[in-house]
Amino acid sequence: MPEQLHPDIESVILSEQDIAEIVARLGAEISVDYADKNPLIVAVLRGAFVFTADLMRAITVPCTVDFMAVSSYGTGVKSSGVVRIVKDLDTPIEGRHVIIAEDILDSGLTLSYLVRLLEERHPKSIRICAFSVKDVPGHKPAIAATYVGTHVPDSFIVGYGLDYAEHYRNLPFVGVLKPEVYS
Repeated sequence: MPEQLHPDIESVILSEQDIAEIVARLGAEISVDYADKNPLIVAVLRGAFVFTADLMRAITVPCTVDFMAVSSYGTGVKSSGVVRIVKDLDTPIEGRHVIIAEDILDSGLTLSYLVRLLEERHPKSIRICAFSVKDVPGHKPAIAATYVGTHVPDSFIVGYGLDYAEHYRNLPFVGVLKPEVYS
């Protein structure tokens, strides 16, 4: 069944089926790599909560979850460069295997800051699982993900947890937002 296009969406780049296949593959990879390790999945709020919920169901080995909220965008379309911890972890991570679940890896600046912060808490390991990585010509993110779901074009994308000014997170697909919406 074709995706119902929202009036603010220019095109759909990942269907619900595409998303389900990506998440199943990531869950299987993590399950193999973390057998008998009980990883802590850290969801980076708000964007990664949808992905993290699906990812947790796709992981077949014991794992736990916690949430962290950081802010570097506000309501704009580009990172402000200033990272604020809005909600910190409730779970101590010393000696734990940590997997940071991220919705989209763009510049990687916020995520590299977050990794440095968490490394100071002495986890056994930290890896990144990014649902998507934005392909920006001539640019490499400041940090690499161990697990990459898919690559997306250098467009403003929304849906499946990704937002613009807190809207569109509930779309069941990933689509390109029409430029007139955020211009």
